[in-house]
Amino acid sequence: MAHARCSCGALTVELPEPPKLVVACHCVECQRRTGAPFGAGAFYPIEAVAISGTAKQYTRDAASGGKVHSYFCPNCGSSIYWKADRLPSMIGVAVGALANSSCPAPAKSIFEQSKHSWVQIDGAVEHLQQGSRAS
Repeated sequence: MAHARCSCGALTVELPEPPKLVVACHCVECQRRTGAPFGAGAFYPIEAVAISGTAKQYTRDAASGGKVHSYFCPNCGSSIYWKADRLPSMIGVAVGALANSSCPAPAKSIFEQSKHSWVQIDGAVEHLQQGSRAS
C-alpha cells in the first residue's frame, strides 16, 4: 500500500493498489499548479482511494474540455490530488506527494506543445514506442 500526503501531513491519500496510469502533463495549468515544468500524476480508480483530512478545492476549465477540480491542503498549500469531469471514475494523485519513489515512470506525455525544450521524458517515449510496435 502506498500513500500520498501534503507537506504538513494534515491531508493524506491512501492508495491500496498500483496506479492504472502515470502521466506527465506539460499544459500551462499543470506547470502553474506545480511550479515545475510539468506535472506528474498517477491515476487510480476513485473507489480505491481513501482520503483523510480537509482539502480546499480549486476548480478550473481544462484545456481538453470540462472542469478539473484540484484539491490542496489549506494549511501548507500542497497540491495532492485532482478529479476531472472527463474522467469521473479516476482520481489523479501528484507523484511528488507519494511517500516512496516506487511509482512507475510516466507511460504517457501530454500537451507536449507546451513542453519546455530541455525536458526529456524518456520512459514515456519508450513506452509509447513499444506500444506502437505492438499494434
